[in-house]
Amino acid sequence: MKMKTSKDKIEETLSYYTFKSLETLNFINSNSNLTVEEIIEKAEELAVLEYKITALEAAKEN
Repeated sequence: MKMKTSKDKIEETLSYYTFKSLETLNFINSNSNLTVEEIIEKAEELAVLEYKITALEAAKEN
């Protein structure tokens, strides 16, 4: 079994966070009856995911 390199791990994690980000965005956009609290909560989740994605992309380049 081949060991994963740190670059492989970054790619895998980046893929996961990108998927979760798109999933969250699709959830927000496909629900017209969300409460203000739900929109804020999902937007906060999205912000955290986008921050992680940006950090991983920076790490991948180094």
